[in-house]
Amino acid sequence: MATHASALKAHRQSLKNREHNRQFRARLRGALKDARTAVAGNDLAKAKAALQQTISLIDRMASKGMIHRNAAGRYKSRLTKRLTARA
Repeated sequence: MATHASALKAHRQSLKNREHNRQFRARLRGALKDARTAVAGNDLAKAKAALQQTISLIDRMASKGMIHRNAAGRYKSRLTKRLTARA
């Protein structure tokens, strides 16, 4: 266990950041699932709205470094490709 004050503070911060990142990743997984089911359901308006919200979340996470920018691009590309294939 850390004994220096700075190491203790760093540990507290890492726990807090890990929980924050975990919640964001869970939100991302849920948003991706919602967007995929909306596309599969052939409801074009709902799918476009879900895609827009999901892309916004993906961009926010990539800008904060929670996910890699290439991973963000891959998610967005695959979702958009699914939507345009259905349209």
